[in-house]
Amino acid sequence: MNTRVKFRFALLNILFLSCVIAGEVAAASDEPVPRISVTGEGKVDIPPDMAVLVLSVNREATTAREALTANSAAMSKVLGAMTALGIDKRDLQTANFDIQPRYTYPTRPDGSGEAPRLVGYIVRNSLSVRVRDISRVGEVLDTSVTLGVNEGGSILFTNDDPSAAITQARVKAMQEALAKARTLAEAAGVKLGNVLDVSEQNFSPRPMPMMAKMEMAMDSAGAPPIAAGENTYTVTVNVSLAIVQ
Repeated sequence: MNTRVKFRFALLNILFLSCVIAGEVAAASDEPVPRISVTGEGKVDIPPDMAVLVLSVNREATTAREALTANSAAMSKVLGAMTALGIDKRDLQTANFDIQPRYTYPTRPDGSGEAPRLVGYIVRNSLSVRVRDISRVGEVLDTSVTLGVNEGGSILFTNDDPSAAITQARVKAMQEALAKARTLAEAAGVKLGNVLDVSEQNFSPRPMPMMAKMEMAMDSAGAPPIAAGENTYTVTVNVSLAIVQ
């Protein structure tokens, strides 16, 4: 066998061995890593520093034009009053606006139905109001109802910047998850390795129907009493840790 043939043969052997080793490494990397997977939850309660109200004006008239005019007049008074109460323009935003026809569905003496009859139009205009002084929420509600708000919306007691509370909840959630993992590893007689994967979900307060969140004092006492309570910020983490072989 000449030198050139020997060289080619040696090169083929090297390439073959390289492929075998690469295949073994790939197969090893595809094997699932033994792990412990746990879930941790952290909660932090803090008092709200802001309320978000949705106030709606609903007006009905024979024509759409009449209903719109009446609705616009009432909402203009509400907007003016909000400004007079010190609500900044950046905290006032139209949340919804729609015009809907209203029909009646008459029946004949024999019980059969007649064609629907158009009897008027309904115009609904909803305003989102951010009240940064919670002590004035009752005053804002009382004023808005006096000036024409006649349909309930929602109220959300929230925080302008809850990031610090969410961070605390995140730390608590991770601490709980790691404590669970250590307990499980100790019970199983194994040792924990590196963290392989972490994911999280966080939950913030959601708007509540107005009547479910506050007591409306429908008497001469004026502004309704408001109970702001506390907001709960929750973070859930899913953590996977390797088991040391």
